[in-house]
Amino acid sequence: MKQSEIKDLSAAELQGQLSQLKKTYADLKNAHAISPIENPLQLRAVRRSIARVATELTKRELL
Repeated sequence: MKQSEIKDLSAAELQGQLSQLKKTYADLKNAHAISPIENPLQLRAVRRSIARVATELTKRELL
């Protein structure tokens, strides 16, 4: 998810997106532990998306 897309979302939508991304990351991590997933770079991409959304939420709380 790109930063420009994240800025357009409301705080409630960001919370929902964050929980969805965390669930996706946990599922990918479990699948990778059992047998290697086809594209392990997915883990990095999801983890970075989580960080982007969390950063935007924190930034909005501080304003």
